[in-house]
Amino acid sequence: MHPMLPFDMTQTRLVTEFAASLPFPVIVVGSDERVLACNGQAARMFGENVVGRHYVTVLRQPMLLDAIETVLRLSEPARALYRLTEAGRDLQYNVHARPVVVDDFACVTVAFEDRTEVEEAGQMRRDFVANVSHELRTPLTAVLGFIETLMGPASDDAEARKRFLGIMDREAKRMNRIVGDLLSLSRVEAERRVRPKETIDVCALVRSVAVALKPVAKARGVTITLDGVEEAAELRGDRDQLTQVFTNLIENAIKYGGADHEVSVCVTAHAQEPTLRGAALRIDVADQGDGIPPEHIPRLTERFYRVDSHRSREMGGTGLGLAIVKHIINRHRGRLRVESHLGQGSCFSVILPYD
Repeated sequence: MHPMLPFDMTQTRLVTEFAASLPFPVIVVGSDERVLACNGQAARMFGENVVGRHYVTVLRQPMLLDAIETVLRLSEPARALYRLTEAGRDLQYNVHARPVVVDDFACVTVAFEDRTEVEEAGQMRRDFVANVSHELRTPLTAVLGFIETLMGPASDDAEARKRFLGIMDREAKRMNRIVGDLLSLSRVEAERRVRPKETIDVCALVRSVAVALKPVAKARGVTITLDGVEEAAELRGDRDQLTQVFTNLIENAIKYGGADHEVSVCVTAHAQEPTLRGAALRIDVADQGDGIPPEHIPRLTERFYRVDSHRSREMGGTGLGLAIVKHIINRHRGRLRVESHLGQGSCFSVILPYD
């Protein structure tokens, strides 16, 4: 590297101020291979008292140390990958180490480019494609197998043909539901930044959904009780999307809340809702089912995530319903809260702002 002299106080202060002005983590290594400057973002990663320490004791990961050594030895830029785990989350940074030479003074800037969100988004896409492929492959394989059987060994077996056609019908409808939910999810995501402008009566909407689901509830011996829906409660919202939200939540409560039980829907207005820091309408959908194990609750709104995969498929679930609910509520600037206790049932709460 270019011969280096010690930095004087003015130069050190200038380098420190320069590093502090950058919006990403930066460490500056001086001529003595010690940390000359470190901005706030880097200090949160490596600690507050890193200035003056040898860079090897601060950075430690071999790939990163090799990159800095390359810059010091050859005065050429180098790159490395830096990984760490913070609060249970894996973080990933692209590190750019570059020589900086001004007259007789030189140093190495080590900049950390956060790639975590990009990597997570890529992983989400890969997982999504894998999940969709898996969810569609199972019914498609069944349908193709039955078609082959009907065209061959069972071509003259009326009883087998009737049974197989019934299974094919069920599997085809399942694929249709999955495709329909995928399209719904795509539409919701496309509109997620567009705030609804229509004014709707949420109480009237909830009453309408309850009436539509009454036959489903009756078939399972479930009673739907409504509370707080007598008077109008108007706010800005997308009627079709919120209908989808309440249909999904109430239908889930009917299906998974246990037969011969009660599903309660309660609408309450709050002048000051803590989660939204303002006036809001809260709609609670509660069942009396077995409850949800606590480890599953944070993941309920993930695409294709199921607490009980076999039971969900038997009930006709696609694993996308709560993901759609979450995106719709986010579009309305609202919140979805889930409370559940094993053996005591679950409560899904939709909190929508008035403004």
